[in-house]
Amino acid sequence: MTETNPLPFPVVDNCLQIGGMPLTRLAQRVGSTPFYAYDRSMLTRRVRELRDALPSGIRLHYSVKANPMPALVQHMATLVDGCDVSSGGELKVVLDTVMPAERISFSGPGKGESELSRAVAAGALVNVESSRELDRLARIGDFLGIRPRISLRINPDFELKSSGMRMGGGAKPFGVDSEQAPSVLRDAGRLGLDFHGLHVFSGSQCLDAEAIMEAQSHTVELALRLSEYLPQPLRLLNMGGGFGVPYFQGQTALDPRPIGEHLAALAKRLAAHAPDARIALELGRYLVSEAGIYVMRITDRKVSRGRTFLIADGGMHHHLAASGNLGQVIRRNYPVLIGNRVRAAESENVTITGPLCTPLDVIADNVALPCAETGDLAVVLQSGAYGLTASPTAFLGHPAAEEVLV
Repeated sequence: MTETNPLPFPVVDNCLQIGGMPLTRLAQRVGSTPFYAYDRSMLTRRVRELRDALPSGIRLHYSVKANPMPALVQHMATLVDGCDVSSGGELKVVLDTVMPAERISFSGPGKGESELSRAVAAGALVNVESSRELDRLARIGDFLGIRPRISLRINPDFELKSSGMRMGGGAKPFGVDSEQAPSVLRDAGRLGLDFHGLHVFSGSQCLDAEAIMEAQSHTVELALRLSEYLPQPLRLLNMGGGFGVPYFQGQTALDPRPIGEHLAALAKRLAAHAPDARIALELGRYLVSEAGIYVMRITDRKVSRGRTFLIADGGMHHHLAASGNLGQVIRRNYPVLIGNRVRAAESENVTITGPLCTPLDVIADNVALPCAETGDLAVVLQSGAYGLTASPTAFLGHPAAEEVLV
């Protein structure tokens, strides 16, 4: 088995336990493989542990794009202070939960007219990404007789160092360049929009606490520099997220405690200039990744010129990230195991491939795993974020994977 950290799930009688249930029994309950399973108690525990590490005044938002499964979003809505969506589809999912509409924010560089209308009508906060979007919102507000609630997304002049995906600094399609922000903020005031705050998302998937703290310091300084141009007092500073999770060998889990201590000092600095402002962290992957697994059944076992292959009924069409085809420059294996033989005595080096007729459909390449047979259950850990909905599910016409929250 390949592990970055000790197993997050218990093991009883050599079988992985999910939501207090043996994996073999859960597979029978689902009725077919492959499937994703998300552990409700682990979601709750991760949010609780993070809140314990953060100052009490920090708002915690769930970034729905990480995992928009309706049942999971419904559960997360009971745990966090807000939800951030990036499409009309995600907006609909969150509006069906207990989350108040005014605690929903809507980001994205290419929001459609219908999406903007729906967000304004619902009372959600729109993170504006261009001057043109400001004008559209003003027209929609006039038509609906509603004063749109907005925040301005800023493309900062810095980036989140050591991040897996940099979304700020340099030329980006996201937000308004910080040097152009004063002009756009004046336009927001002229148009009479209900201004709430600033949104600065500089990067994601960072395991370096120092880099995250540095970006957060820069974010507060940027907000203070822009304060003289704001059409209304600052009420919300959404710092984005950036908190990463360890997927690969050699990576160390992020410790949020020093980040929490640093945020306490930043909150005091911000409050001295903007007493009504609240800081929000927008996190997705960090909250849900560890709580999810992807489960496949081994359908064949074959040896080709000295290499052993386990053929599974799931693959890259359901879990593109695990195949290495979602942003990896050099392919590395996600943590994998044989779920019903977790700690079997005998092991072997194998490659797990899916059913697709393409050499890209590799889920685990040359990993040491307990000896597996057809019918056994292969499991990909760290699969709660950017799994099914980030994958080409229609590729080659194979059946869809189920999703369950347990």
